[in-house]
Amino acid sequence: MIDPEETPRVRVIRGTPSEEELAALIAVVSDAYVRETAEAVADVPEVSVWERTQRGLRRPLRRDIPWGRFSG
Repeated sequence: MIDPEETPRVRVIRGTPSEEELAALIAVVSDAYVRETAEAVADVPEVSVWERTQRGLRRPLRRDIPWGRFSG
């Protein structure tokens, strides 16, 4: 089911387009959207065997905690 909040909306700011013009606009924009979403794929990062089997050397440093008496 289509969520009304996710459906695209068209708002005419200037002029009075006919129903045929609006239908043509929606058809062109819909086709462009379908093509763009078909081409937009995220690359799956390849993880080597080394990265999969080895744990990190240490946790990342926390920069929000000052260290020692040099915290100023």
